[in-house]
Amino acid sequence: MKRYILLISTISILGCLLGSCTKDFDKINTNPNNIASVTPDQLFPSALVNSHRYNMTRNRNFNNELMQVTVSPSEAEGTVFRYDFRATWSDYLWNGLYSELLNYKDMYHNQGTNKSYQGVSLICQSWVFSILTDTYGDIPFKQASSAKKEYGNIKEPAFDTQKDIYLGLFEMLEEANTLLTSNETIDASRDPVYHGNINAWRKFGNSLYLRLLLRVSGKTDVAEQCKSKIKEIIDTNPSKYPVFANIQESAFLKWTGEGPYVSPYFATREQDFRNPGLASFFIEKIRDWNDPRLNINTYGRGGVNRWGIAQGTGGFAGIPSGYTQGDAIIKQSYFYSMTNLNNSLQTDSLTGIMMTFGELCMIKAEAALKGWISGSVESFYKQGVEAGIKYWLVDWPKEPGVTIDTYLNDADINWDESLSFDQKMEMIHLQKYFVLFLTDMQQWFEYRRTGHPNLPKGPGLRNGGVMPARMTYPVYVQSTNPTNYKKAVTAQGADVISTQVWWQKP
Repeated sequence: MKRYILLISTISILGCLLGSCTKDFDKINTNPNNIASVTPDQLFPSALVNSHRYNMTRNRNFNNELMQVTVSPSEAEGTVFRYDFRATWSDYLWNGLYSELLNYKDMYHNQGTNKSYQGVSLICQSWVFSILTDTYGDIPFKQASSAKKEYGNIKEPAFDTQKDIYLGLFEMLEEANTLLTSNETIDASRDPVYHGNINAWRKFGNSLYLRLLLRVSGKTDVAEQCKSKIKEIIDTNPSKYPVFANIQESAFLKWTGEGPYVSPYFATREQDFRNPGLASFFIEKIRDWNDPRLNINTYGRGGVNRWGIAQGTGGFAGIPSGYTQGDAIIKQSYFYSMTNLNNSLQTDSLTGIMMTFGELCMIKAEAALKGWISGSVESFYKQGVEAGIKYWLVDWPKEPGVTIDTYLNDADINWDESLSFDQKMEMIHLQKYFVLFLTDMQQWFEYRRTGHPNLPKGPGLRNGGVMPARMTYPVYVQSTNPTNYKKAVTAQGADVISTQVWWQKP
């Protein structure tokens, strides 16, 4: 009997203790010093800096190698400049940009009632999503970044077709343009691109809109929609859709070297930064044009040209891209690193490029050439070339009598109205290639869209000598999201670098 009474007493005591432990458990175990939700001004700077880090890294070691800006001398397998890269290249950009998309999404939802933060968030999301889909093809879009409980607790997001993604991006940019008409203020000190200038963000959003419209304008099922909207933005309703009006309105994150605004290139080891040689196609074009970005006598900073290019014993000469393994090569020109610092891209303040006025001019040149908008193709072409130079050399030209016309004439790259349509496209896109220097992977995207500029084909190229059409999906996606991965591959095509994305297919 005593044992029974003792057992009942023990159970009662334990029940009381357990009840007291669980009472107000969530309240007791919540740190009052933690912030329940992060505000947009807290998310914005780091999201932008990190987005640029991923883009600039892949620009340097992937885009530049494919697009014959640089050649990393190597006899190893898996060299990008030979169109031979491993699946492991895919993880970095996918993981990095999707993590920042969640931050931009939080910006949109955590803004209280501020429409400007929502508009800026939609522009940044459109910018990042477009890079992802143009790199991989079909990707998670509508259900992306939805693993959090408040966003649906979706751990295995469905892949959307690239067509649906682009139509969704157009809707996002339309909404952003409307939201930003409110002109509600954002924290200027936490905006490293436009320092709180809402109208400038609106111009970037609409300029980005033109980039994306042109990208898919060759698809018959959206062609008329794209042409009509391009004309509306540029010609018929420019007051509703303001775009860049000058170089100063270009979208770029200026690396001040202070706080978080330190160029991602600064962290690259000096020997790694200067290891890639410049490709013949890139360096010998601007050499032969006597381009001011390469002109030491006029624009040297202590003997170093504006792009910080060193010349070898043979002068400004490059490595032929796609050379065969075993061929003897000599590295000539390359980008300076900090050890030679007078002017180096490793610390340059202007390398955090999202989109420039020069690119917009070249978009207008192509649209005018195709008869979609009014205006002179030659005028847009000249503006684009000049803007491409003056982005880096604000005070160009310095010499008396030098103008954009004299530069084009001396370089023998004057606009020639007697050329065929394809030859004119080559002229526009050769100059656009240099305008897009350091702009994430836009050179690669544009080459895949147009086939311009005409890149020489080295004998050592893999993939049948055909420019890779995409990166493959990260390998781990096959195990973490197997059902949706298989659906995406079935819809798009084999998960290989030769499978064309939607806007590339006839």
